[in-house]
Amino acid sequence: MPRTPPGQTRERIFRFVRDRLLRGDSPSLREVRDHFGFRAVETVRAHLTALVEEGRLDREPGRARSYRLPSLPRFHPVPILGEVAAGGFEEAVENPEGILPVEISDSRDLSDFFALRVRGESMIGAGILPGDTVIVERGEPRSGQIVVALVENEATVKRLHLGPGGVVELRPENPEFEILRPPPDACRILGVVVELRRTLGTRWRGRP
Repeated sequence: MPRTPPGQTRERIFRFVRDRLLRGDSPSLREVRDHFGFRAVETVRAHLTALVEEGRLDREPGRARSYRLPSLPRFHPVPILGEVAAGGFEEAVENPEGILPVEISDSRDLSDFFALRVRGESMIGAGILPGDTVIVERGEPRSGQIVVALVENEATVKRLHLGPGGVVELRPENPEFEILRPPPDACRILGVVVELRRTLGTRWRGRP
């Protein structure tokens, strides 16, 4: 195959594979090799691997003809369930206030998402201000993530830290607030904060 400028060959491979996938026909590595006149299948594999790393293709491990187009994100309505404290614990009352359009991939479960308006200043160091809206996804949290936690019907938004022996710490991002250490069996993580929305004109100015 004649030499082409860097990146141009990969772009041509992507377009070829994309067009085949859009017709419902995933090409094999050998078909791509033969179409472009490469000597080795590994050359094709290297280009396709790079396209996966760039997010332009997906690959299903363990399957022949395993390359797919990634699921395109779409805007879906997510319910706003009320407020959550960014301070100490405050009573959690689900009070639906409407919906918020959120970009969610078709591969995700829409029912796992909800939104809450933030009240309090304990997370200002993480850029979460009073009046912001956080979008939350239900799921298994990891230590270090910002979560919405429920303890005995009281909720708060904090950074989760999981210590040895199941110790749970809910850490603020403001030195004026204390770390919360609820009993592990009394703490339930409702979800992980995955996105933040802020309305112009309601910017928090801090304390005088």
